[in-house]
Amino acid sequence: MTGPEDPTGAPGRPAEVPLGARLRVARRARGLTLEQVATAVGVTKGFLSRVERDDVSPSVATLVALCEVVGIRVGELFEAPSTSVVRAGEGRRLHFGGTGAVELLLTPSTQHAVQVLHSTVAPAGSGGEQRYVLETDVECVYVLRGQFRVELSEETVELSAGDAMTFPGREPHTWRNASASEPAEVLWVLAPAP
Repeated sequence: MTGPEDPTGAPGRPAEVPLGARLRVARRARGLTLEQVATAVGVTKGFLSRVERDDVSPSVATLVALCEVVGIRVGELFEAPSTSVVRAGEGRRLHFGGTGAVELLLTPSTQHAVQVLHSTVAPAGSGGEQRYVLETDVECVYVLRGQFRVELSEETVELSAGDAMTFPGREPHTWRNASASEPAEVLWVLAPAP
């Protein structure tokens, strides 16, 4: 067994961790400018820019200070990204109370920021006659195939393959396959996960 390789393919050298890119993402996520972070840490804006481009490596003390300002742990810079793969048809089956729908969870149950569901809805299948509310901020439905109807408190929206609709998650709603003869297939994206 050989050791890890660097990006150029040389055996035995560990690949470098893109610390600067991760710091830049954290800085932007907090809405901070290069100048604000540089001033707070006591480095120049130019130096910080070079750190974020991974052109230079900061000292340990500077790295600790940078992480403190952008609100992340130093260890987060070195952690491998957490990934999850769900193969076609293998998602965990859920049932939200509708009829004629097979709903598969595509995101891991440990994922709290977003939840993605794949639903196959039989002809005339629905979320039920009563509108319901999910404890989430935003819902988005994307129609992969078929006809799909989303019924909100004040409006009903007809969707076809390729259409997407986004609405507040706490909006009372229900849905149905608008076709009496063809199945519908949709993706639901809920944020944060209910």
